[in-house]
Amino acid sequence: MPTGLYETSSAAIRLVVMSLNANCGANKAVVLSCDSNRAVMMSYANKAVVKTFYTKRTVKHVEPVVFCAQMASSFFDTGLQMVVKQQSKNVTRPSDPHEDQNAIANFYMTFNMLTKFIPILPALILARFGDRGHRKVPIIVPLVGYSLSRALFLLVIWLDWRIEVMYVAPVIHGLCGGFSSYWAGVMALVSISTSEEERSLRIMRTELVYGIAGFLGSLASGHLFQLYTVGMKQGVLLASMSVALYIFCLLYATCILKVSQITLERRESTSSGIITHNGYDRTIIVLLFVSGILYDVAVAGGVEILSIYVLKAPLQWSATEVGYGNAAGSLIFITSFLGMKFFTRFAVSDASMIMIGMVSFMTGIYFMTFVTTTAMYFLARSIMLFALIPMPTIRSLLSKQVRGTSYGMTFICLQLSFRLASLATTPIYTKIYASTLDTFPGFVFTLSSIITFISIIPISVVGCHTAKQENYERIQGN
Repeated sequence: MPTGLYETSSAAIRLVVMSLNANCGANKAVVLSCDSNRAVMMSYANKAVVKTFYTKRTVKHVEPVVFCAQMASSFFDTGLQMVVKQQSKNVTRPSDPHEDQNAIANFYMTFNMLTKFIPILPALILARFGDRGHRKVPIIVPLVGYSLSRALFLLVIWLDWRIEVMYVAPVIHGLCGGFSSYWAGVMALVSISTSEEERSLRIMRTELVYGIAGFLGSLASGHLFQLYTVGMKQGVLLASMSVALYIFCLLYATCILKVSQITLERRESTSSGIITHNGYDRTIIVLLFVSGILYDVAVAGGVEILSIYVLKAPLQWSATEVGYGNAAGSLIFITSFLGMKFFTRFAVSDASMIMIGMVSFMTGIYFMTFVTTTAMYFLARSIMLFALIPMPTIRSLLSKQVRGTSYGMTFICLQLSFRLASLATTPIYTKIYASTLDTFPGFVFTLSSIITFISIIPISVVGCHTAKQENYERIQGN
């Protein structure tokens, strides 16, 4: 930043800061634009001025990557689900109606545990690269892994390999960081390009794009899976399109996506590490992590079993119905975004929105316990219309508690904490489902409902502390 600009800005802002400090109290912040590319933020506490100079960020839209990658993921999910079902029927005995369900459950348990365990160290390494200014690295490297693993799935269908070969897929994309690195990289990219006031809505908007892509991809996937010719097996077209979309995402992220380097200069800063303010922030961060982990365990555990549950009697879905069911899950991204827009307009707090979303999922997944028809399934899904509000809002609240240069590491730690927790809960959910298959197969959904209720408790504490803090600052300002 030019010296003259710094001196002029410093003198001008100091007068404004001292005036506000005298009339409005301490612990406030002032932002003054210096020119079209730079701004200076002056925060002050007890008349000690802290100056932060930064360059405004410019991000070439990341939404095309999010859209196409999720479309490709929807194709893969439906394809894998149907191939596992087909191969399980071929190797199990017709006399045992539950043997194919157990085979499917055991495959997904191993597959999901590999998916969650392998990326832990690679994702942390990629997050460090991202926080050092290489924001595209945590996005590009996982896309390489996804492209290779989806190409393997295409070979499994084309060459009629055993489904166990697919255990290599989570190893490949896990060593490249997996979804943990990819999504944390996207969230960090969105966070550095928005202000704190806009961040919750912008993150939710990104999730909306993710949901719309999943909705469209799921609707089409069931029909595409069934398309085949004499020279092309069932599912080959669907897997080929998934590979093609991931390759497009990789090329776009490498050649088109542009992110300027962040330039930061802080003076008289009193904070250390990644925490921005004080011990109060540490408590909030811990509570947000606990609530997020519990909610993710409830959602992931319930949804993983749900994908198996719909394949058995009384539902016994075909590929088309599986696609429609996945589309219903993706539609919740749209209803959650609209819900957030509505609640934001009426000044509903972030903590309240999180609790509304959790109650929505808790009610819907409990209703899923008693589903016996396709119509009841979609009714239960409709009750979960706000179920995806909590996670992006929790990420937004976390981003407000840490430094901008630590977004990547914060989000990757959150994502990896989900993975580590699910490493324990995935086999537990699978074993509970297998043991209650004859008596009460929907019990796992009741369990998810109970865990969701527990996850509301830390968020309610965050909401109370935040409300007290806001009231204190309002009284102090008056």
